[in-house]
Formats: sequence, C-alpha cells, structure tokens
Amino acid sequence: MQNLWFKISAFLILFLALFTKPAYSQEDKSALAKADSLFEQQHYTAAFDIYESILQKQQAYSPQMLLKMAYIKEGLRDYTSAMYYLHLFYTKEPSRSTLKKMEELAQTHRLQGYEYNDLQFFKTQLSKHYMRILELMLLIAVITVTVMFFSWRKGHKFTNTFKIGFTVYLLFILYYINFLTLGDAGIIRNKSVAIMSAPSAGASWIATASEGHKVPITGEQDIWYEIRWKGSKAYIRKSNLLELP
Repeated sequence: MQNLWFKISAFLILFLALFTKPAYSQEDKSALAKADSLFEQQHYTAAFDIYESILQKQQAYSPQMLLKMAYIKEGLRDYTSAMYYLHLFYTKEPSRSTLKKMEELAQTHRLQGYEYNDLQFFKTQLSKHYMRILELMLLIAVITVTVMFFSWRKGHKFTNTFKIGFTVYLLFILYYINFLTLGDAGIIRNKSVAIMSAPSAGASWIATASEGHKVPITGEQDIWYEIRWKGSKAYIRKSNLLELP
C-alpha cells in the first residue's frame, strides 16, 4: 500500500513540476537585455547574433524576441527566415493577428503555402497545449485506476460498459502519444530549387521554386523530403528545406 501511494505522490509531483516554468539564469537575462538595447539602437545585426545565440539554448527567450528576429530578417529581405521566426512566435503565442501578418507578407512577395483557416488555427492551439492535455489525461487515468483499485478491494464489481469505456480511453491515450500527427511543414530556403517527381536527381522535373514558399512534408527518403506541391506529391532535397518545428 505504501508503495502504491509513493508512486501516486511521485506522479503528482512530476505533474506539478512540468507546469512550472524554469527560471532564467542571470547570464541569459543579461544577454537578452543587451540584445534588446542593441535593437532599440537599431544595431540589428549585432542584436540578431545575440538573439540567435539565446534561441539555440532553447530555454531563455521570449516570444517578443522572436518577433524582433522576424522583423530584422524581413528588413534584410530574408523572407524564409522571417517566416520561420514568425512561425516560432505563432507556436508560442497563437493568434489570428500573427496569421494575418504571415498571410500579408506572403501575398506581398507572392509566397505560397501560407493560407490559413480555422482548422489550422485549431491544430496550432492543440500543438501548443499537447503536453498539458497529455498530462491531464494521464492524471485522470491514474486517479481512475486508484479509485478502481480501492473499490475492487471493497468487493465492488464494475460493469462491462465501464470496462470497455475505460479501455477505449487508455487506447486513445496510446494513440495520442504514438500516432497523432498535426502535419509537418517546411520553408524552401534556397533560390531556384528543383521540385522533382521522385527522390532522385534523375527523376522528372516538376517545377523550379524560389525561396520562402511553405510546403507540407508528407514523408522522407534518404536525402529527400516527400512534399505536396500544388496538390500533388513531389520531392525536394532536405538541404533546400527548412523544417518547421
């Protein structure tokens, strides 16, 4: 019994810990403040270098920093990077205003793949809260199993309907962890990129794409990504595509 309660307590502690945001180190705060100061002074290149260093640590950065990085890259006419940082910002702070900004930027520079709808917005919200939803489902499962255990010890018998329902719930959690996909995408990062009909340099040429276009990724094979290009299956070299997180 003590072992059971120990496991439950450990899970609850882990659950609460996952909701706790990590504290930023003094070094990270100092670097971010320095970069912000350089940005305000319009020393954009120097500011971007510090922002990029902070981002590579994948811990001490703010959504506002990503907006500034996108602004700098847009000013340098690097629309691939600008869209990339806007996408990172959107995954942290989903909003229709950010979608509108990406759409406007895409329309201005004739970039494809940035048409967004309610389904896309829903997928982004689900992606943002993926871990919290999973943690909640696991917590419910643990509590249910605990209650079932004590009820069973007292001689309570569960109906077949309850057993089937709970089994389906557990199977859904397994599906959610292992098979649920919200779709991958990437941004073409180089100029005059060949879109091929098969994962081979000797395959039929479909089109030549310019940088900045966003395409869905449906698979991969060796050095190639399988993508959807204008509604059809196509292939592009991995080195020509910046995969979005």
